[in-house]
Amino acid sequence: MSEHTTLKQVPLHHIHQQLGAKIVPFAGFEMPVRYSSDLDEHNTVRNAVGIFDVSHMGEFILKGEGALGLIQRVSANDASILYDGKVQYSYLPNGRGGIVDDLLVYRISELEYMLVVNASNIEKDWNWISQYVSDYDRDGAPLSMVNVSDDMCLFAVQGPLAAKALQSLTKADLDSMEYYTFEKTDFAGCANVIVSATGYTGAGGFEIYVSNHQAEEVWNAIVKAGEPYGLKPIGLGARDTLRLEMGYNLYGNDITDETSPIEAGLGWVTKFTHDFIDADLLKAQKTQGVPRKLVGFELVDRGVPRGHYELTDAHGNQIGEVTSGTQSPTLGKGVGLGYVQTAFSKPGSEIFVKVRDRLLKAVVVKPPFVKK
Repeated sequence: MSEHTTLKQVPLHHIHQQLGAKIVPFAGFEMPVRYSSDLDEHNTVRNAVGIFDVSHMGEFILKGEGALGLIQRVSANDASILYDGKVQYSYLPNGRGGIVDDLLVYRISELEYMLVVNASNIEKDWNWISQYVSDYDRDGAPLSMVNVSDDMCLFAVQGPLAAKALQSLTKADLDSMEYYTFEKTDFAGCANVIVSATGYTGAGGFEIYVSNHQAEEVWNAIVKAGEPYGLKPIGLGARDTLRLEMGYNLYGNDITDETSPIEAGLGWVTKFTHDFIDADLLKAQKTQGVPRKLVGFELVDRGVPRGHYELTDAHGNQIGEVTSGTQSPTLGKGVGLGYVQTAFSKPGSEIFVKVRDRLLKAVVVKPPFVKK
């Protein structure tokens, strides 16, 4: 991003300033990276409950008889199995073996879906999907796709006490809401709020989608209801360490337009039950195997792995590269994700992280690094 690019602000930017958050550029927005310390905020979410403002994320609404057909064309998972109130994780293949973006698909009704995409890819995803809309826009049954990203706020309330902290604000039974389902319901006195049992921390919790004009009222209600449970505002710093402890991919780091979803371990959301972009290519990769794989690893030696550090064998020969790395607050050791030659991808394999001129010993492990 050039220095002349104007950064956007989330609607509650003023609240984050009042709370003393450190604000940084992220995905084209000015975003709170921390309010106190990354370690304190990380542990708050792991052990109690925290609230993230992730209103920079993008949302597209698809309506019409062709909505499902379009989703089936552009995404690799099988959205035909969704039912009203069900959410699905998927990705958009890019037509040349890479990934446009990963996303969530919400089935609101048989004829209405919501796609939730990464903030940095809103325009890119919109342009990519838009080129296929006309194929499913039928006479007498138009298909509409509307970008509502600038009209919605999204709050992630995450942690083992999230349901208790939020229950007084809604009649929806949060304890019984299954993972990756949602309800459109009254929440904090506001109508038609989407309460979704999703999140990217591995700590459990909910994501709350509200219109901009409801956002401050809902935020304040959540903060007040969460006070007895130790709820705190949480920034992007802790969001990254939390997702990394679970081994969750981050677009732009672990998956990109240049990474194969089969290499990236996304075979589980690649369903060959429908004809989607790159289906034949990806099926061949799955059948024949791939030369490298994305793996999780834990450091045996002391040190912190960082993105783009070399991964090597015992002799210092490069076998791959770190894509995400950190010091795990929960484990007290370095953990990371990275691509390695397939021969080194089996759990238990010994690999090394090159930090300046030192080779730090690590072992390949199957994420999550921190068990729920």
